[in-house]
Amino acid sequence: MDEQIRIILIIIISVSIFGLLVFVFVRNYIKNKIDHLIKEEKKKSK
Repeated sequence: MDEQIRIILIIIISVSIFGLLVFVFVRNYIKNKIDHLIKEEKKKSK
């Protein structure tokens, strides 16, 4: 029983870390895209 719990915890922790990394990369990508679009809009309005 202890072995199963250990394996389940390892899987949960691995998935959590992977999900957090994906979230950070996607958030930064979207933030950079939005900043780029804002700069383009400011250039057009001038």
